Amino acid sequence: MNYSYYRWFELIAVFIVLPLIGYLMKDQLKLLLIPTLLLLTVWCCFLLLKDPKFKRFRLTNVAQLSVAKKRILTFFSAGVVFSCAFYALLNQEKWFQLPLESPLNWLMLIVFYPLVSVMPQELIYRTYFFHRYKKIIPDKRWRILLSASTFSLAHIIYDNWVAVLLSFAGGLMFAYTYAHSRSTFACVVEHSIWGLWLFSLGLGQYLDSGAIVST
Repeated sequence: MNYSYYRWFELIAVFIVLPLIGYLMKDQLKLLLIPTLLLLTVWCCFLLLKDPKFKRFRLTNVAQLSVAKKRILTFFSAGVVFSCAFYALLNQEKWFQLPLESPLNWLMLIVFYPLVSVMPQELIYRTYFFHRYKKIIPDKRWRILLSASTFSLAHIIYDNWVAVLLSFAGGLMFAYTYAHSRSTFACVVEHSIWGLWLFSLGLGQYLDSGAIVST
């Protein structure tokens, strides 16, 4: 099979068809989200690490966080205001319900969410996606858009427009960060900050299927 055809087939199968199947079978697969995410992460990491063209320092590249931190904090500060206004339109009664009513669950979220949910997502949708499909999508801007779009599509399993909208907006930010920093670590930090804030605020109810899941 032609290289480009194979890559496009893989992209469509993994990042479009698989989420659609997950959505159609969401009731049966509800408890399998995290195991499936972790299995997919192992597969993507295996392909990345066996590829001699992949630069492994991109998995950490901690120094790039210092370069990106001003933009990350600026966007996050504006996002706090916007997300509060957005949440006020959706729900007037459950502000900060998780940390106030379930502090132990909230602390567990702080510990496990970045490890079990954020890190796998960033490895798949940013590190793997940008490296694996660079040749068939050479324009960085298109990779950013497609990364955000497929990331958003994966969230249809939560069956509400809030999850899809938030994940698309977040996907654009995280993809932009990776495109300009080539640091998985920077993306994990940014994604974790946003996710923990949204869960703490109360928007986690739109992004939860009974496990520690993605934002």
